Amino acid sequence: MRARTIAIRAVALGLTVAAAPPALSQNLQKRVEARLAEAGAGTRFGLLVATEDGREIVAIAPDSRFIPASNTKMFTTAAAFATLPGVDAPDSEGGAAVRLETGRGATDVVLEGRGDARLSSRADCVQDCLAELADAVAARTRAVRDVIGDDSLFPDQRWSPGMSWNNIPTRSGTGISALTLDDNELVVEVLPGVPGQAPRLEHASYYTIDNRAVTVTGGGTNLSVDRMPGSFLVRLTGTIGAEPERLRLGIDDPAYYAAWRLKALLEARGVRVAGAVQVQHRPLRPYDDPAVRNGAPPPRPPQSEPLAQLIPPPLSDNLTLINKISQNLHAELLLRRVALEDGTGSIADGVAAVKRMLAQAGVPKEQAELSDGSGMSTYNRFSPRGIVTFLGWARKQPWGDAYRATLPVGGVDGTLARRFKGTALEGRIFAKTGSLNATSALSGYLLAKSGQTLIFSAYANDVPEGVAASKAVDDALLAIAAEN
Repeated sequence: MRARTIAIRAVALGLTVAAAPPALSQNLQKRVEARLAEAGAGTRFGLLVATEDGREIVAIAPDSRFIPASNTKMFTTAAAFATLPGVDAPDSEGGAAVRLETGRGATDVVLEGRGDARLSSRADCVQDCLAELADAVAARTRAVRDVIGDDSLFPDQRWSPGMSWNNIPTRSGTGISALTLDDNELVVEVLPGVPGQAPRLEHASYYTIDNRAVTVTGGGTNLSVDRMPGSFLVRLTGTIGAEPERLRLGIDDPAYYAAWRLKALLEARGVRVAGAVQVQHRPLRPYDDPAVRNGAPPPRPPQSEPLAQLIPPPLSDNLTLINKISQNLHAELLLRRVALEDGTGSIADGVAAVKRMLAQAGVPKEQAELSDGSGMSTYNRFSPRGIVTFLGWARKQPWGDAYRATLPVGGVDGTLARRFKGTALEGRIFAKTGSLNATSALSGYLLAKSGQTLIFSAYANDVPEGVAASKAVDDALLAIAAEN
């Protein structure tokens, strides 16, 4: 039974904290509170650190709700471990395919997306390559009409509720689609030109770029990209110094982009494309929401036998990528793959599947609210206690060790490669980071000085500009690890 807590006012922290239960070290609790207060006024902190048997060591606003940012990816990847069969086997279900459809006296090429996040058209591609599908088409026919991108496996929901619209032109907010290619990013190389003049650009011709940037000497690079959603016109402004800069632009209609790239690959192989690039989307309908439909969703219509299909690497490889580098697009695609197990591939079905897992883990409803799979949504809310409860449950699952191995390691890799470097927690903290505007999060496992594993969740929300909230959290965790 959880000890009764008393709300006390911590003026220095600018937040309400829970009084330490009797089992906690009062001195350690006060030192941690003081260290967080040193970050400055305005930040809303939440922190819970517990042993594997549930004994709480430090508790600061453990039941308050915070924006988790990319901590959300922890739940999406865990749901994949818990619900998707064969995550360690080659992904025979997810690979993109091509088929030929004949009608009206001509043949169309249909590029069908099946949820794979890693399909590539890069020149150096060696696995899961769009070129293989182009080769298969070129070996069968030398003339086609249209090239069609089909992403109807998932409903057409390219952005999750609560994602900031200003992220859409960037790689962080690129469109989500069952037909994904090259991470749904367009690379633009910006090369310095003559001082005072525009830089030179190298990029595929998918977008039209209005280049208003200027090359400068003796100054740094400060480039900005602006594009209205749905537009193919990109405006580049700002300055570039002596070093080249690489920009990665988001793509709004990934199915169209993938078909556009396939058309170019076919033409390079001597296949004449007489028609145009087309897309097949599946509109979002009421039955895509489990709260609205009555019973199981209707079965998906069968597709004709493909001419060729790719088999991507195991999903487990991608789960590691998602958590290590915090890959938004791949996390959102994974949520939709989870949603296909008992649903339609919609965001709502994916969220429902994750919530079922959290309920099984013993996380109360009020401590977990989700709107996406990546953490880009500002609608998400979690409490530190809810996350510690979940992480403790995950640790005991048959896939618990494999799951922990997907998390960044302090001072070693992923988004923690530079944090905790040269400290007592280097190589001894395994945690998922999270960051959005005015938001910082870190949750996972750490090995204390005694060798015992501690489970923790730390949040900083409403962080004022210039406040080093993450550093304060890191220092607090180091102090806790040193005394346990």
